[in-house]
Amino acid sequence: MKKLLTVVVFLIVAPQLVAQQERAITTAVPFLNIAADARASGMGDLGVATSFDAYSQQWNPAKYAFATQKMGIGVSYTPYLESIVNDVSLLNANFYNKLNDRSAFAFSIRYFGLGEIEFRRDFTEIDPRIVKPNEFSLDGSYSLKLSQTFSMAVGGRFISSNLRFQDGAQDSQAANAFAVDIAGFYRSPEIAYSNFDGRWRAGFNISNLGGSIQYDEGGQENFLPTNLKFGGGFDFIFDQDNVLAVTTEFNKLLVPTPRDFNGDGQITTEDNDEYQNIGFFQGVFESFGDAPDGFSEELKEVTWALGAEYKFREAFMLRSGYFNESEEKGSRKFFTLGAGFKFNSTQIDLSYLFSTSQVRNPLENTLRFSLTFNLGEEFYND
Repeated sequence: MKKLLTVVVFLIVAPQLVAQQERAITTAVPFLNIAADARASGMGDLGVATSFDAYSQQWNPAKYAFATQKMGIGVSYTPYLESIVNDVSLLNANFYNKLNDRSAFAFSIRYFGLGEIEFRRDFTEIDPRIVKPNEFSLDGSYSLKLSQTFSMAVGGRFISSNLRFQDGAQDSQAANAFAVDIAGFYRSPEIAYSNFDGRWRAGFNISNLGGSIQYDEGGQENFLPTNLKFGGGFDFIFDQDNVLAVTTEFNKLLVPTPRDFNGDGQITTEDNDEYQNIGFFQGVFESFGDAPDGFSEELKEVTWALGAEYKFREAFMLRSGYFNESEEKGSRKFFTLGAGFKFNSTQIDLSYLFSTSQVRNPLENTLRFSLTFNLGEEFYND
């Protein structure tokens, strides 16, 4: 479906349109923060402290060290703004391989296609030019068990954003950037309680650590979505056939808060220029204490999610979750439902999102799909 230029402008900033206040934090390449797989999205967009799966690259690559099979492949499809257009989507593919019982490496690619756009200089133009804006990232990671219960990982990411429209006066070269991730994951041994067995989980991931991205030579630099995720969970192991996993997760952008630098009561172009000149490392450390309203506003910049997953015989999974963001910082609030079916080495996952916010979510009423293949010899982690 071909759309007018006004549609693509909306699509580019869609994840940011939910911002209701001047001090809502926006970044470049927000597609990196979209939950790409159906398992995580079925539990309220969380995954930093859940058990291992093939899609751990986005959430916590340190979990790959606890993979239960030699290798795996995962592919997923996420429609975007499905109620408005039908050719905008996020595609994601993952591959991991265990080198031995203690270490693993993984690769992934995600591609965010914004469909075909009719570009007209004015409404009288008969033969519009067709452009196909897109963004993608290529990731690699290495994870290592530092003990039987704890692992860490490092990752690298190449990011390319091709959103500029060539107008004949200048080229339309894509904007590129490079970022790194640092992650850790804890998985306790199985513990016997009075009525059930249990297992504790915890994880963190500092992702997209890197410099700014620039679309025009000499133009404005935009922060990458440098992100801190941390969370924990517990597995209720009732018997070998029935397991209930409960997980919570917190997330904070390590990006400075927009603010009124000159004290005139408004965030102007001059304030924005000074904001964009903040260095990467300076911005990461400032992000913990630069909110103009102090600690109370800093807390509003932290999103939280709560999710649960029930497994029956490792063959059937039911999931549910809730995600919450402050109304002053984006107002994303939604429930999710999900299910998974596993047969031998193949697993299919589905998820669905219900927005509970007055601000419309671009993934509202969207069904997401994931397909996973786990192959090779099995590994025992306890």
